[in-house]
Amino acid sequence: MKRVLVLGAGIALAGAAQAAQKLGEVQAQRSPEQVYSAVCGYCHGRNVGPVIRGRGLPAEMVEYQVRHGQNAMPAFRPSEITPAELKALAQWVQTSAADPKEKGQ
Repeated sequence: MKRVLVLGAGIALAGAAQAAQKLGEVQAQRSPEQVYSAVCGYCHGRNVGPVIRGRGLPAEMVEYQVRHGQNAMPAFRPSEITPAELKALAQWVQTSAADPKEKGQ
């Protein structure tokens, strides 16, 4: 009886993990530009945070900052920016051109 319960619990957990992975895949449909506009652009480029586009910031640094935050910048959870979105966003920020309309500290 215990083996059946353990096996059933294991199957349920595996199913939940697959569902969460599929949900993450669905959320990863946002482009880097959409993520920047919806999440980052609120502060960066509007005299709240520093301008980050056009500076060639290393993608690894961008990923770290987004997940861990620093000073006034909050950390963003994987439920807010998926790992796939973050990787694409960091690459985009690293290679993006400056936007002359953005202003910053």
